[in-house]
Amino acid sequence: MKKFIVKKIPKAINTYKVLFWDFDGVIKESVDVKTQAYIKLFENFGSEIAEKVKQHHIANGGMSRFEKIPIYGKFAGIEFDNKQISEYSEKFSKLALQGVLDSEWVPGVESYIRSNQHKQIFIVVSATPQDELNSILHSLKLSSCFNTIYGAPLSKSVAIATSLRNLDVTTSDCLMIGDALADLEAANSNNIDFILRLHSFNQEIFTNYTGTSIYNFSEL
Repeated sequence: MKKFIVKKIPKAINTYKVLFWDFDGVIKESVDVKTQAYIKLFENFGSEIAEKVKQHHIANGGMSRFEKIPIYGKFAGIEFDNKQISEYSEKFSKLALQGVLDSEWVPGVESYIRSNQHKQIFIVVSATPQDELNSILHSLKLSSCFNTIYGAPLSKSVAIATSLRNLDVTTSDCLMIGDALADLEAANSNNIDFILRLHSFNQEIFTNYTGTSIYNFSEL
């Protein structure tokens, strides 16, 4: 945590003009869905490789599958070419998509988003591929709640920077809500406030975190 700026946010979430939302673990309880999909994807390489994949994925939430899959190929002793990366990404999508849709909402988040969509600007910044993210939000009837939807391969840092350029707001008007180090890093790199959504899968990673955190949106 030492390399990140960590602080308490100075005001209530509903007073920010712009909220940047991660998706998995912030809007839907879908973190473990992705974990199990990665394990399934690489289980044929043996339990040791599958466990290594699992641990890397958990420690690197917010990293896109286009970055992770080549790394996991190397774990298995394979140098994936672009075609193989694409094939594995497609297999991963098939394994994970329905599970994401069926997963529980983070408590209170659906109500908050639907109730405040005209009071604040909401923007999704996710490591899920753009087309898949669009499809998920459409299926959940959430697309209209967001001003902009950013998915991979665009990085979260670039997505936030792009939004700041396009919107007439200051950095103090903006808040990132995330559950991974990549989310905190994206907020830090753009000098905006950050709030951590804690859950059972990231508590160990954020053991020493001293900034503002929430377990659910019913607390607001």
